[in-house]
Amino acid sequence: MIRVVVADDQELVRAGFGMILDAQPDIEVVAEAADGEQAVAAVAEHRPDVLLLDVRMPVLDGLGAARRVCAEHPETKVLMLTTFDIDDYVYDALRAGASGFLLKDVRRDDLAHGVRLVARGEALLAPSVTKRLISEFAARRPAGPGRPQQHRLLEQLTARERETLRLVARGLSNAEIAAELVVSEHTVKTHVSNVLAKLGLRDRVHAVVFAYEAGAVVAGEG
Repeated sequence: MIRVVVADDQELVRAGFGMILDAQPDIEVVAEAADGEQAVAAVAEHRPDVLLLDVRMPVLDGLGAARRVCAEHPETKVLMLTTFDIDDYVYDALRAGASGFLLKDVRRDDLAHGVRLVARGEALLAPSVTKRLISEFAARRPAGPGRPQQHRLLEQLTARERETLRLVARGLSNAEIAAELVVSEHTVKTHVSNVLAKLGLRDRVHAVVFAYEAGAVVAGEG
């Protein structure tokens, strides 16, 4: 079972998401929270696999809660919720360690799929809306030359791993990367795993953030 904490300051939204997830045979909602402090406390008490967390929360906002949970309970994956198509908080939450985000008008099937994805340690980059938003965040935060530490990490990658990182940052799936590089999907998975391990990243979404910030890829690159 995937154990989930749902955190949203709107009771009806919180209850609705909880009902949808509890109806799934492989998902259990173990607690709900009405603000960021309650969310952090619920994670500490229940140690869920996934925290479904609203970006805008009272007492402690979603960004602050995400930072604390990712730092104190790295085994819990954070999936952010937002009502806005473009929200700087979401980008900052990804940098803080969140594994992805969903719009609050998400379809129930996509909600459950998103929870399963991040619970498996993957990033929520698959839906086209997420690709679009990540791209826009990157464009609004143009990459500089990168920090020396980032350059040193990039130097650990092989040429093929650097190319894999660039393609991941463009939002390509493993199958699309395999076609681009003319290799098998298994080989791509190996390259992606090596990239994450060498760069010390949690998942693909953080590879995207790293790639833009380190200057390994530039906004709008196709």
